[in-house]
Amino acid sequence: MTALFGLDLGGRRVVVAGAGHVASRRVRRFLAEGADIMVVAPEASDDVRRHAQHGDLEWRERGIVPSDLDDAWFVLAATDRPEVNDDVAAWAAERRVFCIDASDAAKGTARQAAASRHGDLVVGVVSTDKPDPARIRAVRDAVAAHIDAGEVDLRRRRAGQGRVILVGSGPGDPGLITVRGRQALAEADVVVTDRLGATELLVTVPYDVEVINVGKSPDTHPVPQDQINRILVEHALAGRTVVRLKGGDPFVFGRGGEEAHACIVAGVPVEVVPGVTSALSVPALAGIPVTQRGISTSVLVTSGHAGADAAAVAAMAAGATVVVLMGVAALPDIVAAGLAGGADAATPVAIIERGTTADERITRGTLSDIVRLSGETGVKPPAVIVIGDVARPELLASQAAATPARRE
Repeated sequence: MTALFGLDLGGRRVVVAGAGHVASRRVRRFLAEGADIMVVAPEASDDVRRHAQHGDLEWRERGIVPSDLDDAWFVLAATDRPEVNDDVAAWAAERRVFCIDASDAAKGTARQAAASRHGDLVVGVVSTDKPDPARIRAVRDAVAAHIDAGEVDLRRRRAGQGRVILVGSGPGDPGLITVRGRQALAEADVVVTDRLGATELLVTVPYDVEVINVGKSPDTHPVPQDQINRILVEHALAGRTVVRLKGGDPFVFGRGGEEAHACIVAGVPVEVVPGVTSALSVPALAGIPVTQRGISTSVLVTSGHAGADAAAVAAMAAGATVVVLMGVAALPDIVAAGLAGGADAATPVAIIERGTTADERITRGTLSDIVRLSGETGVKPPAVIVIGDVARPELLASQAAATPARRE
């Protein structure tokens, strides 16, 4: 009968007999768990050699002997010789140390689960019959996909310490949130959300999750930042898991640093889940690479709230890519500052409204006419402004046409 347990191998000695393909795969798993790994094998794969060179593990370049198991908490017998694996499993049994016998699971005392991690939960699958790795991996992947799609309520059932998770929801398309971000939503008792970002994700949370909208628009700030900080801290101190769902990335003009600071000062555990920032993803999905070999090797991301600062002006004048977030209202000042600072009036500009969504619209021009064109087309926030040669229309198509075809 096989029972499924969770073992904490962090800092504990794990002995691996063999260093071939099978052992290398398992070694990566043990490394991820923080184990103290000793590999014993006359020869080793390139992967094991590199880990040994970096000091990630100890490699004893010889055959295994019984005394190698004396300080072990866990053993993996994965040589290319079944009789050696069986011997190692027997030595481990004598020492009452659990062992996986890669040649014959029936001769070992443990089986490694196919596992997936979901926040602070690990889900594992093992077989109780003859080993069938492809089968248990298929089951694990199906279960993991179901959980990571937000289909499982991951909220804690027992009272515990509250916490705050700052989640970047990405630029707008709900498919661009990270796996960890979606997991965090499934763990939330309270969601404090912005107006921007992938708010469509909120339809996936259970009805009894409290959703607090603190969204801001360019001219309306109904909930001041200090009050948002208090909301996060108060709910967490009441023992709740609070997800602060923010557009883009929490630390890219998202004031996530201020919210994390408020939690730290109040003694509230806080986790930051990075998001796909609109500064890079919105141009990319619109076919604009913010860096491109031979055109632009640097990019400056700035906020438009204060107009064009000295760094942005210098970047425009130098021909670097400048990406402006929240800059629609300040566009005339940004353009004027760039031109006054020496930027070429013919520099291409692209304004991408509601990027990554079905309502995306792109307005193109140059520094000389983009203010007039944006007024004529009625550009409105949210929008990402890209200034630089990378914003030239059909840039990628024209470069492809200029590249000679390879002959096979």
